[in-house]
Amino acid sequence: MTFILIFLLAIILVIGGVVLIRKRGSASESRLKQITGTDKRVAQKEGSDVVTRLLAGIDTILTKSKKGSKIARDLASADLKVRVVEFLVMKIATGIIGAGVGAFAGRADVRAAIAVGIGCAIFGSFVPELYLSNLSKKRIADFNAQLGDTITMLSNSLRGGYAFLQSCELVARDANPPVSTEFKRVVQEVGLGRTTEEALGSLLRRMPSTDLDLLVTAVNIQQEVGGNLAQILDSIGNTVRERVRIKQEVETLTAQGRVSGYMVTGLPVAMGLYISSVNPTYMAPLFSWGMPPDHWCCMPMAAGAMIICGYIVMQKIVTIEV
Repeated sequence: MTFILIFLLAIILVIGGVVLIRKRGSASESRLKQITGTDKRVAQKEGSDVVTRLLAGIDTILTKSKKGSKIARDLASADLKVRVVEFLVMKIATGIIGAGVGAFAGRADVRAAIAVGIGCAIFGSFVPELYLSNLSKKRIADFNAQLGDTITMLSNSLRGGYAFLQSCELVARDANPPVSTEFKRVVQEVGLGRTTEEALGSLLRRMPSTDLDLLVTAVNIQQEVGGNLAQILDSIGNTVRERVRIKQEVETLTAQGRVSGYMVTGLPVAMGLYISSVNPTYMAPLFSWGMPPDHWCCMPMAAGAMIICGYIVMQKIVTIEV
């Protein structure tokens, strides 16, 4: 009964985290409203809420750590309005759910239930991180795909007589997400008192990209020594568009290898969980050699290690840097 309650609590935590992701507004917009006094009611409510202040304090401590700073950067890259502490709570909840699924799949034998439960708990705790990483990579890829046209827009705006910051406002207004969202943040940060160099540095940390690094470096150098920034951006834009074209060709040629890696990795795990749930007694001997308990569970652990190594090797083969 206690296990069922813990399992249900974990599901509620995950659902609550998803709701927070969908309802939480932009952090920069919230700060702007509080500074300008247009959101006094929310500011007073948050200031008087002990739980909110406690979570904010814990979040600040976690963000200062190496792992927490990486999670915060990935959350910003993925544009998820979630605190680091909330994300860690979701990791714990998905780990508990994974333990419940594994224990149910290996219910025919106590040792099998423990082994599968621990393995699924570890895997479940990494599910939010994998989702965040994939979402962040996809958003960065979309940003890079739009960057060539964005640079051209900036160059044309500069030729029309606009300043660089005004050109960024034009991109934030007329471009498509995620480019418009990120350049809007740049404009907001400059409006809050940061320099253009610092705002562009924050953009580069959120969107780590070699192409964006070229743009940021060119703008910083031009602001220090002067020069024709529009002409420089034209050259960078041509380079970026050509690199994007080559990357798309490489992804097309390596698509079969990537899909094969996903299938070869996921199929044994999926089949094992399915057979364990349908016929648990059939899978129970896999977790024991029929020898003393000191030797149980060696085969699944070895199989899991080989599956992970095979996936890493296949991904290394199909990953080609351009």
